[in-house]
Amino acid sequence: MSKASIALNRFGYGLASGQRPPADPVAFLLRQLETFDPAPRPIAARTKTRGKTGEMLQLLRGLRDQMQQMGDPAMNDAGAAAMMAETGADDPRAAALAALPPDYRKKLVEARRVAIDDLAVRVNVAIASPAPMVERLVHFWSNHFSVSVGKPGTQFEVGPHEFTAIRPHVLGRFSDMLKAAVLHPAMLLYLDQFQSTGPGSPFQQRRRRRANPQGGRGGLNENLAREVLELHTLGVGGGYDQGDVTELARALTGWTVPGIGRVGRFAEDQPSGAAFVALAHEPGARKIMGRRYPAGGAEQALAVLDDLATHPATARFIAIKLARHFAGDTPPASLVTRLEADFRTTGGDLASLTRTLIASSEAWVPGPVKFRAPFEWFVAAARLTGIDGLEPRRIARVLNELGQSPWRAPSPAGYDDLAASWAAPDVLLRRSELAERMVQAVPADDVIARADTAFPGTLSDTTRSWLTRAESGRQALALLLVAPEMMRR
Repeated sequence: MSKASIALNRFGYGLASGQRPPADPVAFLLRQLETFDPAPRPIAARTKTRGKTGEMLQLLRGLRDQMQQMGDPAMNDAGAAAMMAETGADDPRAAALAALPPDYRKKLVEARRVAIDDLAVRVNVAIASPAPMVERLVHFWSNHFSVSVGKPGTQFEVGPHEFTAIRPHVLGRFSDMLKAAVLHPAMLLYLDQFQSTGPGSPFQQRRRRRANPQGGRGGLNENLAREVLELHTLGVGGGYDQGDVTELARALTGWTVPGIGRVGRFAEDQPSGAAFVALAHEPGARKIMGRRYPAGGAEQALAVLDDLATHPATARFIAIKLARHFAGDTPPASLVTRLEADFRTTGGDLASLTRTLIASSEAWVPGPVKFRAPFEWFVAAARLTGIDGLEPRRIARVLNELGQSPWRAPSPAGYDDLAASWAAPDVLLRRSELAERMVQAVPADDVIARADTAFPGTLSDTTRSWLTRAESGRQALALLLVAPEMMRR
């Protein structure tokens, strides 16, 4: 691969139709850091849905209470029907929706539409972006702080999570992104933090007095605390133990979603879009990773996250993930060390970290180092063919077919970033079938010249031969979309 091709395809999402390859690849990438728009028009014009989540959860709670009063064991978890409605199979979804009360059914349909529309905004922004490397970074960090639409209410929040918690901080400080992403309603819902309460909080004490004078279980949930330590900051082997998980969970109590029930009257709105209820917060000081944090309400969790963001183990963990994404499944140790040093020296300045990555020779080795995951292949194919303004339902359907729809990762760890997860035999078949459909509605003249422009100095003799022997321009373009140069970066 030439340096121009690496800048376009390894660092970014490929050349857009009608553009020319960069004469100075490094300057081309650095310029994008200055021109990146965190809130382009499609995102700025997005319909505001703040408040919709609380409405949905209130309807769900009402439905659950109603079913429990009627003694219907099938609806002890009323969210089960909502989960069925998100499975993706038409008949089960229709059957599940038909069984729900009209108000909740209407809200669920609205939530699904919002999630699909937000997905289309994400994809179309990436296709049209003049700063594709930074768009790739947005998606890298969004996957790092993975949230999913698998729970009721998250459909309204997964788009805003990326648009307001990730994009504005992608070239800022990691600590700011960490706080915005972890304490966003999408994450609080996805990992059940929104209903976590301190066992010794005024809220739980009052509940015990009313329901069970002898005491009872607290409402502490450790899901978010565990994932913050394992997936978002220190990483496995980062030096934390179960005691740190529990103490962080206590520090996070009180952070919730606005507009839920009577407790909402005591909620204080937070910059992340979340709310904080002091009555649900576990009182007292905390000791986490050897540091002591005084009692302090909402500020206690913020202080812990700030320290975790700059911890040496976090620097190492982030350096490995970033190097793996841009320099191969087994990244060079020298690159990891350099990125780690930059992170520690700057306190997690992500713009500086990105510049260090661009300046590192290990990221510019000639041979392809990564197999393109389905989402990035689709965006690159759309940019190359000139497709834009794709219809939301079509985007959702295509990404579902390819097996990597954003905001639907199978676990909080996000989608894998390893070739073995995507380079299965059926992957080429799916992409070939989609490539044939994509080229039907776009110009398909001068395909070889287009290939030379999109992969400057990189097109192999074998690929050139395939394109030359194609029966038509459209067949040649479809072949280009699944050529090795397109499949690997």
